[in-house]
Amino acid sequence: HPHSKIGDNVRIDDNTVIGKKPLSSPRSIFKIKDNYSPTIIGNQCQIGANVVIYVQCKIGNNNLIADLATIREDTVIGDLNIIGRNVTIENYCQIGNRNKLETNSYITAYSKLEDYCFVAPCAATSNDNYMGRDPERFKHFKGVTIKTGGRIGVNCTVLPGKTIREDAVAAAGAVITRDLPKKQIWAGNPAKNFKEVPKAQLIKYNLDKKK
Repeated sequence: HPHSKIGDNVRIDDNTVIGKKPLSSPRSIFKIKDNYSPTIIGNQCQIGANVVIYVQCKIGNNNLIADLATIREDTVIGDLNIIGRNVTIENYCQIGNRNKLETNSYITAYSKLEDYCFVAPCAATSNDNYMGRDPERFKHFKGVTIKTGGRIGVNCTVLPGKTIREDAVAAAGAVITRDLPKKQIWAGNPAKNFKEVPKAQLIKYNLDKKK
């Protein structure tokens, strides 16, 4: 779209849209603004086919954004992230550096991922404890937070406002109803403490230095 800014050595595949303005229904919570700043794509990014990146996003350098991914408006993404096929990142999200979001994962609005986070396929996050009912919900929208090195397993569900702390793991299929402490693996529905994260898996021993 006009005014979008594309960095150097960026690959953009077929049918991808950059700088799309959002739609709004009379029933939508988020209303369209009169003016948006342009989307900015950093250097050496690879963007697959049929990707939609909305207006007023800022994407850093060396990111891979795979086919069919969607990134909503007002989202900021750092450097060296892998955003997998059909991943959805909703609006007002902050994504740091060197994160990996795998196929079909869903990051709800107002979420924050720090660095070196891992989100497995089909993991889902949420931001509305009222499930669309009760005007009180408008005061309490809150996305999830994943601290540096936090990981979420396949088909995990994280409820609104919850924090996955540093090096914590939400196991496959877990339903996260409370904040996870550092370096613990939680499993089940509702999730409970299962065991400590093995020392060899702690992020300080697994830092990726690739540029």
